[in-house]
Amino acid sequence: MDDHQRPDGVSDATVSALGKLSEALEAVEVARGHLYTFHRLSGTADLTVGQAVDELREAGHGELADRVEREVVGRNLLHGRWSFQIVEEYDDGYYATFRRIEKEARDELVEGRRHLFEAEMKEDRRTHGHPGHEQHP
Repeated sequence: MDDHQRPDGVSDATVSALGKLSEALEAVEVARGHLYTFHRLSGTADLTVGQAVDELREAGHGELADRVEREVVGRNLLHGRWSFQIVEEYDDGYYATFRRIEKEARDELVEGRRHLFEAEMKEDRRTHGHPGHEQHP
């Protein structure tokens, strides 16, 4: 049986609901990607401001360099957290829970099959027999 064909007895409403759950998970995946971008950019900023401190000192602005170093270099982004800790908390909490519950819903309702809503949309929208509209690779 095709991994993208709904099991017998599964209703349109169930496929639609699981499609919405999958759509929501996709949004969470994008948010997670942005969170990792935030993590990378925050780390880059911290390293770059460290270089700015060095250059301020070399340019004879020691007091300002000390202030920037003391107040910005290595500073927590959120209370008690650097960006890696924010990422870990998100990954281990909300993200892990969302992925688990989405998979449990698919396992319970459609034998674990993924993207049924999209597969049915593809089948409905493609031009059967036309090049570039094949059902499978």
